[in-house]
Amino acid sequence: MPDSGWLTSLRNIIESYDSPALLIDQHYTIVLANSHYRKRFSEPEADALGKCYSLSHGYTRPCDQEGETCPLQTCSSSGVTAQVLHVHNTPRGKEHVSIETTPVFDEQQRPYFIEVVKPVLEASAEPSAERMIGRSAAFNRMVDLIHRAGPTDVSVLLMGASGTGKELAAKALHEASARALKPFVTVECSGLTDSLFESELFGHVKGAFTGASHARMGLVESCQGGTLFLDEVGDIPLHLQVKLLRLIETGTFRPVGSNQSRIADFRLVCATHKDLPALVEQGDFREDLFHRIGTFPIPLPSLADRLDDLPLLVSSLLLVIAPNEALSLTPEALALLSTHPFRGNIRELKNILHRAVVLRQQNRMDESVIQQALDLLPVKTDERGGTRLEDLAREGVDLIELERRYLSVLQCVFPDKASLAKHLGCSLRTLYRKLDR
Repeated sequence: MPDSGWLTSLRNIIESYDSPALLIDQHYTIVLANSHYRKRFSEPEADALGKCYSLSHGYTRPCDQEGETCPLQTCSSSGVTAQVLHVHNTPRGKEHVSIETTPVFDEQQRPYFIEVVKPVLEASAEPSAERMIGRSAAFNRMVDLIHRAGPTDVSVLLMGASGTGKELAAKALHEASARALKPFVTVECSGLTDSLFESELFGHVKGAFTGASHARMGLVESCQGGTLFLDEVGDIPLHLQVKLLRLIETGTFRPVGSNQSRIADFRLVCATHKDLPALVEQGDFREDLFHRIGTFPIPLPSLADRLDDLPLLVSSLLLVIAPNEALSLTPEALALLSTHPFRGNIRELKNILHRAVVLRQQNRMDESVIQQALDLLPVKTDERGGTRLEDLAREGVDLIELERRYLSVLQCVFPDKASLAKHLGCSLRTLYRKLDR
């Protein structure tokens, strides 16, 4: 135990933080916790809080041994302050938090660590009808980048397949910024024709063209002080890209028919499902524009890359589809869903659940209802027909990967390992061997 005078000084330091804070020793034992931490994450009257990984995650061993990044280990290895995004247990459920860990030393030069814990409001780790949802490693990496970029004014390029939630990510960036109280304006670039491009973006004055009977404010001006979100920016024709480039470079624009420039004040967020570097190589996208909009690229994971989040996404989407009904899926129905390739990502999952809700006979939907919903999909098949499992085999999904997907879903349904082993009909030892593999 450190010297009482040193400990008193550290207690005063962590109590001075306006965020939850801990003092942890090199053996992961929580030595001190300030009042903010006790109020938010534990019982305020508890004397001993134990190991940090047990309190934070319910683990029996450190985070890095559970496949996560351990802030204490990262900080200990580097010798400097480390920042890590984690999903933390709270009395209200699981929450995303940003943990900043700084090394300190007592009078005998023994290492200790101050951890400051700040909530991450851009995403939810519990079912929600309003925010981005997830707990998987791939999802957390994306949220960490959004959390870091949000408070800045840097231009962000969101890259991901159709249906991965790019607009939700753009709104999260806006809400995390100093512009959160100003407008968030979306421009659907794929629907802008040559004749509409300038008028939609920059507006026009009365009499600017036939039919312009009154002046109209453009989308750039309507988001003054806020965030301009260009969705599917890769669909803007090459000859119109120069107009967008001029807006970004000069920070000014002119309404159609006007000879007076106006100041544009917005934070730029773009999104695309296309491979912009490949389009630049082909000459279909301006290289200078690509570098302007791609200052901070954020890749969005596909649903196949975050199948651990499937049960959570299902619960959240059912809240959206039928907010006044307590709908759920059986473990077998979730397992069946996990074998689907989800080429349309979360949007496709939502459509499948919509069909299941219409087809159901009761609120707890089993695999027969999900199978019916899947059978209604307009799936392309070869002359041999083919089932979804056959499609997975043709895609090269081997037995080990198929088992991994199945177990990742079942672990969310059966968090208790003994119950999971019983459901699978195997011993607890066999289950642990499969999970370790």
